[in-house]
Amino acid sequence: MRVNIFQNIINHKINTITAEELLKYADQFHITVTQKQAEKIVKYLKGKKINLFDDTQRAQIIREIAKAAGPQTAKEVNKLFTELVK
Repeated sequence: MRVNIFQNIINHKINTITAEELLKYADQFHITVTQKQAEKIVKYLKGKKINLFDDTQRAQIIREIAKAAGPQTAKEVNKLFTELVK
């Protein structure tokens, strides 16, 4: 039960994250994301029911982020997502 609650909290945060919050987390985990890239990523994430703990969904998100913000940014965001789901 605890794991499920933890997963729900992480997924809710990802689905409602702001660009400023994304930048804060990126800085905390030493990941390079610009303000413009953060805004594009948040625009994609907003309103979606994303489950970061589902490998297939996470891979799809990373592909979409690569389209919106570039492959290097997607790689960096994937590092952040990986840290969050540990």
